[in-house]
Amino acid sequence: MMLFDDTEIFSSGKGGKRTFDVPDADLMLIDNFFSKEESDYYYNFLYHTTQWREYEMPMYDKVVTAPRMISWYGETRRPERKSNLDWPSALLQIRERVEQHTGIEFNAVLLNLYRDGSDGVGWHSDKTTSTNKDMNIASVTFGETRLFRLRHKTLKHIPPIEIPLHHGTFLLMAGHTNTYWEHQVPKTAREVLPRINLTFRQVR
Repeated sequence: MMLFDDTEIFSSGKGGKRTFDVPDADLMLIDNFFSKEESDYYYNFLYHTTQWREYEMPMYDKVVTAPRMISWYGETRRPERKSNLDWPSALLQIRERVEQHTGIEFNAVLLNLYRDGSDGVGWHSDKTTSTNKDMNIASVTFGETRLFRLRHKTLKHIPPIEIPLHHGTFLLMAGHTNTYWEHQVPKTAREVLPRINLTFRQVR
């Protein structure tokens, strides 16, 4: 895995705060949710210390290696139940900032490492349980700017939404968003540097 330390070339974005007026969704985007200095620190910390791993996923009639690397942390907030892994202090700090801003508690996080433009994720909605169908998902990005796309599952006349997710950007997909919308991070032929994405979740 390539080592990379020059975070000065990452773009933090200048869009400020934005909400999206679309059906069946509660979407909020905040550029510079974390300052440049904070984003640089979290990027380097997570990139170099996370136990990244490849994983396999079913695709049609075969199993393939996913084009990205992942790590997972989960816990309930009950002292009698163990975490899957001990949360690093940086992850706890990021989660606390997200929870303070949203007023929503999250007990798990999926970390994705997109190593270059050949890494991405196809159209999907995040997996939920029947008791937590409308799961709130809080997404934080550090590193290279990548395009995040959303499309409504049934209302095909609604144009897809395209959102560049920059270094330090926060995106909240709340309410019915994950139920009625799919999202993807498309691959790109451009030469791009690594991106780390954290999706905080409510696992029951």
